[in-house]
Amino acid sequence: MRALVKAESREGLWLRDEPVPEIGPGDVLIRVRKTGICGTDVHIWNWDDWARRTVPVPMVVGHEFAGEIVELGRDVSGLAVGQRCSGEGHLVGQSSRQSRSGQFHLDPETRGIGVNMPGAFAEYLRLPAFNVVPLPDSVPDRIGAILDPLGNAVHTALSFNLIGEDVLITGAGPIGIMAAAVARHVGARHVVITDVNQTRLDLAASVADVVPVNVATEDLAAVCARLAMRQGFDVGLEMSGNAAAFDQMIDSMVMGGRIAMLGIPPRPAPFDWNRVVFKSLTIKGIYGREIFETWYKMLAMLENGLDIGGVITHEMPAADFACGFQIMRQGESGKIVLDWG
Repeated sequence: MRALVKAESREGLWLRDEPVPEIGPGDVLIRVRKTGICGTDVHIWNWDDWARRTVPVPMVVGHEFAGEIVELGRDVSGLAVGQRCSGEGHLVGQSSRQSRSGQFHLDPETRGIGVNMPGAFAEYLRLPAFNVVPLPDSVPDRIGAILDPLGNAVHTALSFNLIGEDVLITGAGPIGIMAAAVARHVGARHVVITDVNQTRLDLAASVADVVPVNVATEDLAAVCARLAMRQGFDVGLEMSGNAAAFDQMIDSMVMGGRIAMLGIPPRPAPFDWNRVVFKSLTIKGIYGREIFETWYKMLAMLENGLDIGGVITHEMPAADFACGFQIMRQGESGKIVLDWG
């Protein structure tokens, strides 16, 4: 089968001919139709410090996918050959307190497909049946291929009640844009999204009914005044990992405001936590998705009219992966989907 492999300990990925995975009794074999390129995949391409510490070489990478089940392990029930699916890319253990209590997304034994285990940038993927998420007919493969990052957006956005609230999102990457769409879909009043990348802010405005703010050229306080927001934002969704953006978010929150943090800072940064205490802010760290509550919620919202299709700006054959990664690395795109034919 064709597969994208981190074949050498240096920058890049390589399209190789790899054996079709052999499945175990509790696994399924999935014929991959479409995959999404993730920021994590760009880190692996760039072979930065995190990637060098984390990813074994050689290994098939990629973790955002949609496809079709073509083989079932002997112990698998409730699934069928020919069934369209996506899947949770976090493989969890069974022995931790978190896992045994059903909090699978908090399991410390978690391994990731395409990061620690062979992944989905391939014509075939082996996946535990437990991780398979069947796709409704109304969710096409191109959307199924980006459910993983949509899940991050949904998990972050739904961390706090958004109905009637004013929401600030820092970071207009694809996940931030999808979180903005989710916030509007569930009933937020004003949704403001900030960045310094005008292309992505324009994309955000085309995908969702939001107020895009380029903080390099616009004053966020003036925008709040224009929206008749007298105290600040009720809920913050930090998606950028940028220390300056988080600093501005703290200043812009109401007393007693709530912040969900998904963005990962590239390095430690000093911060005055007195500002959090004196504003009585709640800050919640977000990792991945709730398994499987987030999947149920996002599929329900997609079936109920949530439209995030516009966040996909490029679709191309898998053979053109190098072009896709070049576009992603330039930071001027939304999601990029590869078609495995």
